Amino acid sequence: MTSTTATTPDRPVRVEAVLDAPLSRRLWLVKWILVIPYYIVLFFLWIAFTVVSVIVFFAILFTERYPRALFDFNVGVLRWSWRVAYYSYGALATDRYPPFSLGEEQDYPARLDIAYPARLSRGLVLVKWWLLAIPHYIVVGFFLGGFRDGWWSGGLISALAIIAGFFVAFTEKYPKDLFDLVMGLNRWVLRVAAYAALMTDVYPPFRLDMGGSEPEELS
Repeated sequence: MTSTTATTPDRPVRVEAVLDAPLSRRLWLVKWILVIPYYIVLFFLWIAFTVVSVIVFFAILFTERYPRALFDFNVGVLRWSWRVAYYSYGALATDRYPPFSLGEEQDYPARLDIAYPARLSRGLVLVKWWLLAIPHYIVVGFFLGGFRDGWWSGGLISALAIIAGFFVAFTEKYPKDLFDLVMGLNRWVLRVAAYAALMTDVYPPFRLDMGGSEPEELS
């Protein structure tokens, strides 16, 4: 389920998306209703995600490995959440209803891939998800505003997405620079989510990599 060919050891998390065009002038106003079924499912998926992460904590501590089936499940939850966010008020950059799927779904305009780690540090697993990630939590807290049903509500990202919605309503166009910024913020959040969920030992960069595609190289 989880591809490793599209990632490199120094860039284990890849977040990519394509801005759909044209976008409906009015649909963004009611997407909060349309995504209610997703929020219900995500509520339970994130409960499972949390339970799995606790199990994985001990698995890494004793074996230095993230069980592959559990890794695939948690990546799937992040993928599902990212698609719903991209469709709704985490980006408002597509009108294509997200699939009810934990898989890769390469045809959907929002994609997430996390490289499966061969080994993970026993020492880092004790501190990275709370102590080492604190600076990033402060930053992404500003980006997200709040956490609900497994994804964000309010904050800078949602504010920028709603601004984009007004642009679409009046001009039928999503400003490219605004899309690039929204993608950069979401990319930062998802990198931190993967690190905090013990999926990688690679510390997320304090850098806003904007645009729909991942940068070719990380410095």
